[in-house]
Amino acid sequence: MSGDGDFLIVQPGVEQPSSLSVKNIKRARRLSAPEYLEGILRGDRAVLGRAITLVESSRPQDHQLAQDLLQLCLPHTGRSIRVGITGVPGAGKSTFIEALGMELIGRGERVAVLAIDPSSQLSRGSILGDKTRMERLASSDSAFIRPSPSAGSLGGVARRTRETMLLCEAAGFRTVFIETVGVGQSETAVNDMVDFFLLLMLAGAGDELQGIKRGIMEMSDLIAINKADGENTARARLARCEYETALHLFAAQPSGWTPKVVTCSALSGSGIAEIWDTVLEHQRTTRANGYFEIRRRTQVRNWMQETIEQGLLDHFRADPRIAKKLPELETEVAAGRLTSARAAEILLDVFRRP
Repeated sequence: MSGDGDFLIVQPGVEQPSSLSVKNIKRARRLSAPEYLEGILRGDRAVLGRAITLVESSRPQDHQLAQDLLQLCLPHTGRSIRVGITGVPGAGKSTFIEALGMELIGRGERVAVLAIDPSSQLSRGSILGDKTRMERLASSDSAFIRPSPSAGSLGGVARRTRETMLLCEAAGFRTVFIETVGVGQSETAVNDMVDFFLLLMLAGAGDELQGIKRGIMEMSDLIAINKADGENTARARLARCEYETALHLFAAQPSGWTPKVVTCSALSGSGIAEIWDTVLEHQRTTRANGYFEIRRRTQVRNWMQETIEQGLLDHFRADPRIAKKLPELETEVAAGRLTSARAAEILLDVFRRP
């Protein structure tokens, strides 16, 4: 980008306004909440992209408008199937999501993909490389792909991803995939905002991953062993048997659903249709026994509690008295002259004073 007449270069699959010149972006009129809503409901992708940028904004002047918009969108949300997808490195998540997304588009569905991307700790920019691997899905008018840079704050990403999910539902996307990058704490956050949690695995991934996999396996509704093609087919079948045995060691899920293990090949498309049929079967089961609604209600209550906690923490850190006292106490704690608990008590006492 070298001047006002230049255009921004964007990665495939990343939703942007239809006109990308820097001058046009600067001149874009600030919409009201009802205007945003009207554009979202009619399926205007440019307005949807701007609305997501609004809810992701950290500027105080954008916060109230974003919340007003979300409140207006609320009656138009909640009708989608929310699917969390994670997997070990190299499992082929992007290829898998594209294959599953194209399967759904072939069935007449509209798909939104929200990817929680890691962010550079230096630039705070998101890493969008995975999105370039979903070229077919990104080029479809029935798909919408949006990364959410973490900027080092998992709590912030969880909030923004939930709100983005609501906007996509209001825009008429009846299937929302939430992809996590890597295997770690983010999976727990994503599991608390979806209806179905899918773990993508590889055959022969190695015993070094066992400690990571157990916790994630316990929250999984389906384990799909990808790349089950060619010479790897036999290994994938063996891995399927091993994972099925492991799942029997876990306690029964409160949903009444029995987690399954399948093999698939995102490259050839083998097993992809069956995976979505399993998701639909899970929906029927949990809706019939009432767990679906219980889980949704629990999730929104948890979301409210997390928002309160995050708001209190932000308020605490923004207090100038805390900003002044914190470095001093951190030095004392690091030097071993003060316990962490006592330092926290001092800061909280300072914060509570009028």
